[in-house]
Amino acid sequence: MGFRNYSSLLICSLLLSATVFAGGIDAEGVLRFSLGGEVSVLNPILSTDSVSSAVEGSIFSSLVTVNEKLEMVPDLAERWDVSNDGKTWTFHLRKNVKWHDGAPFTADDVKFTFDSILNPKVNSVRRSDYIIDGKPIQFRVVNKFTVQAILPKPFAPFLTNAGIGIIPKHLLAGKDINTADFNRQPVGTGPFIFKEWRSGDHVTVERNPDYYFGQPLLSKIVYKEIPDANSRLVALEADEIDETDIPPKDYTRMKSARGVNVYEYDALLYTYLGFNLANPKFADRRVRQALAYATDKKQLVNLIYRGLASPAFAPSAPVSWAYSGDVPKYEYDLDKARRLLKEAGKENLEFTILVNQGNKEREKAAVILQQQYKKIGVKVSIRVLEWSALLKIVNAPKAPKDFEAVIMGWSLGLDPDAYSIWHSSQYPRGFNMINYQNREVDRLLETGRETIDKSQRKRIYAKLWNLIAADQPYVFLWYPKSVVGVRDRVGGLSKPGPAGLFVRLEKVFIKK
Repeated sequence: MGFRNYSSLLICSLLLSATVFAGGIDAEGVLRFSLGGEVSVLNPILSTDSVSSAVEGSIFSSLVTVNEKLEMVPDLAERWDVSNDGKTWTFHLRKNVKWHDGAPFTADDVKFTFDSILNPKVNSVRRSDYIIDGKPIQFRVVNKFTVQAILPKPFAPFLTNAGIGIIPKHLLAGKDINTADFNRQPVGTGPFIFKEWRSGDHVTVERNPDYYFGQPLLSKIVYKEIPDANSRLVALEADEIDETDIPPKDYTRMKSARGVNVYEYDALLYTYLGFNLANPKFADRRVRQALAYATDKKQLVNLIYRGLASPAFAPSAPVSWAYSGDVPKYEYDLDKARRLLKEAGKENLEFTILVNQGNKEREKAAVILQQQYKKIGVKVSIRVLEWSALLKIVNAPKAPKDFEAVIMGWSLGLDPDAYSIWHSSQYPRGFNMINYQNREVDRLLETGRETIDKSQRKRIYAKLWNLIAADQPYVFLWYPKSVVGVRDRVGGLSKPGPAGLFVRLEKVFIKK
């Protein structure tokens, strides 16, 4: 999951070596991406999953984006100004941008996008990103190419949150955005134009010759939906796709595979076992703490990742500037686990874990956890679902939701603001799908996003991570390294890092 647009293909600076140019670029080159699940919707203000966001990143552009150094840089906005009180942001837009249907891009589109996110009738889980202390950010058109955001008070994550894909007013005004045909036939301003979507198979986008940063070097990108990790690897080795994640069990072999380059780097990710706190089985935090004590994370990491991950203990990632490891760790202790279950009166606990089909690491984790929890008398069933079916259950806008526990992961944003994941107001229609409620956590989440000083924010988030870890609404499982295989015919990659390898997508190319 992940579900902001950060996992999209971002734009940053790139250097192309003279040796690559010497070999030549295939002007009709087609890049073949793999997707670990089915695309659900192609509208950046509606999507909630990283699979959809990955495709959206090639079609839509944002006011600002992220470079490979994880810095916010201009995109549709050439530059921006901030008032002395930090409450008025003025974005000066590019004047040469066209929508893929030829219509001009203007400030009206920017205002329409953010107003739509703030509209309660639109099913956007991102609404909380633009509401500060209960008051919405106001967006105002100054002129055709200038738009202002007027904040109720200074808001640290605002510039990062401004990096959402902009949607066209002329195609969506007056329509029900939730059900619009646009969501399957999107029109953006990005480097590639939507061409085709065959559900369960692939999405194809084509070069945008009018792209404002220059015509892309690729003629097309085909996003192939291959939910199974082993099948993706087979496709990579057979030269049917150009990139995929490398399963840990295949890492050593793939490092020496012909025609494939393997990259590994730290990521803003963590994987977790989340509990539905609206279910009486998990309402008592002693039950959750017991399961944390019964989780042998070192065994999980060794059996599944073979050194390519590390045990997780907090709802942040070590690569984040706001990370703090000073949290309750619930180190493996079966005696404590049994004692807590007995105190809570849950010695005969039974529950079902949901996991998405094709994610072998999570499927293995569910089986290992099933065996680990059996040692304290807890009976676990496993239900494997297709990605879209799982999302439909956990994202259902109703209370309570129809699941007991789920193994998923968060792809984190650059800013540590985690309001949409943990604030009690974000249930059931936000990312707080487990119904976590803690008044002090709510207060710190609100304070963290309203505090500008970075050192103060770091202290606030250290307290936050400590409180959340104490409650164990999730058992935090592991921080995975990103390990990606790319066919050696692909050039123009970014420097490996948390932003990914395909940061400036219009500069990626296929070698002749």
